[in-house]
Amino acid sequence: MRRAPLLPALIFTIIVTQLPFLVTIWYSLQSWNLVRPGSQRFVGLENYATVFTDSQFRGVALNSILLTLGAVAIAMVLGLLIALLLNRAFLGRGIVRTLIITPFLITPVAGALLWKSVLFDPTYGLVNFLLSPFGAGQTDWVSTFPRAAVIIALVWQWTPFMMLLILAGLGSQPQEVLEAARMDGATGFAVFREVTLPHLQRFIELGVVLGAIYLVNTFDTIYMMTQGGPGTASANLPFYIYQRAFLGFDIGESAAMGVVTVVATIIVATLALRLIFRSFSAAEEA
Repeated sequence: MRRAPLLPALIFTIIVTQLPFLVTIWYSLQSWNLVRPGSQRFVGLENYATVFTDSQFRGVALNSILLTLGAVAIAMVLGLLIALLLNRAFLGRGIVRTLIITPFLITPVAGALLWKSVLFDPTYGLVNFLLSPFGAGQTDWVSTFPRAAVIIALVWQWTPFMMLLILAGLGSQPQEVLEAARMDGATGFAVFREVTLPHLQRFIELGVVLGAIYLVNTFDTIYMMTQGGPGTASANLPFYIYQRAFLGFDIGESAAMGVVTVVATIIVATLALRLIFRSFSAAEEA
């Protein structure tokens, strides 16, 4: 009876998430290309065999891993450094914190357009303007370094999120432990390494897992900045599935790719979340 008020939300979630996924599984068992009317037929697991033998799909999967891990790792390091700076008391700290959070509040499409048109533009971009004294005044960053350009945009957007998590961890740290370490003669770096960093481990792990779950599904930034190009150099799995479904009109193979991507993401996320929950539980018991 206590859980009965939650049933409408549960039923709504099942309708908008699980039913479409079941339909996607059914499509993945079909050979169906919209360019060829009447081509729909049941082929079983043939689409999955094609997906696992597709070298381009494997390359895009590797791209997804590099984009996700690169953006998450850099954002976490920058978020940690900024959080350590903002954890100190200084005049205007609240204003500075608010301004640094701003990139996370901007929609991904607007942020991607900002980086592509204002910062990375080869003719009028601010990056080329600042680097022109060093001979890089006409570089087309998005075309020359597409993967790096996407990672930079994602890092800019997600660093504030990591910073907020680390700030929450720093705020929960007992001050008595820090004072005791200083009284024992520990230097600032030693206190950070031996006391602060172990305390922040759970928050860092949580930030990495949540950031990876969100960033592995990145679509809008890639679509607005690089269109996955040149070729598939900067494409990830969601964008490649979009290309096969809405540009190649291959419903069967794109559905199979989507199922494989969702299952792989669920497995990795479940294992990571279990490790984090165990870490939090062990810390609470201690």
